[in-house]
Amino acid sequence: MQLTIFAATGGIGRQLVEQALVEGHDVTAVARNPRGLGGVARVVTADLSAPDPAVLRDAVAGADAVLSGLGPRTRAEAGVAGTGTRAIAAAMHDTGVRRIVVVSAAPMGTFPTPANPRPPRFDPGDGFFMRHLFAPFAKASFRPVYEDLAVLEDVLRDSGLDWTIVRPPRLTDKPLTGVYRTAHGRNIRGGWLVPRADVAHYMLRTLRDPGTVKQIMGIAT
Repeated sequence: MQLTIFAATGGIGRQLVEQALVEGHDVTAVARNPRGLGGVARVVTADLSAPDPAVLRDAVAGADAVLSGLGPRTRAEAGVAGTGTRAIAAAMHDTGVRRIVVVSAAPMGTFPTPANPRPPRFDPGDGFFMRHLFAPFAKASFRPVYEDLAVLEDVLRDSGLDWTIVRPPRLTDKPLTGVYRTAHGRNIRGGWLVPRADVAHYMLRTLRDPGTVKQIMGIAT
């Protein structure tokens, strides 16, 4: 497949690039600072906090699918996910590319968004400690980050594209295992952690699974 991968030098993005190449895909890697990306068919430099529409159209043109690891790594970077995803979606519409898979975060199922101002109080996959301790703490501590991811999710749901949103819990840098749990529309009971490598592995798997189109998928070990 011809794949365009955004945020290709990030934790998940780099895993997406490496695993896609092993699987034999042709990869266009997009990053703000793409140094160190080897083996890809094409490298595109783009700052998604201030996206250039022409650059993004060129990056996605001809792709069978787009994958994005874009997200704010700190509170100071909040805004890049929503702004960048809106620009990616526009470039996809302009070039006729329809399939996109992105990463979000597990607490988003209970986080209000402009399109869903009254979300459920609890995610059906969360246990007691996640509901009453971890999720409230995370949302209070990283509110700007989750507000940004809320925009990302709303943009995709309203885009008309064939999207999949993957919501992992806390990410680790452990090696790829290929052993993890997934669920449609909810988090994973008892799922506190997941390696970035496994999130990337699952994102690539969704490209071959039509049942994940226009679905939110929970993932955890």
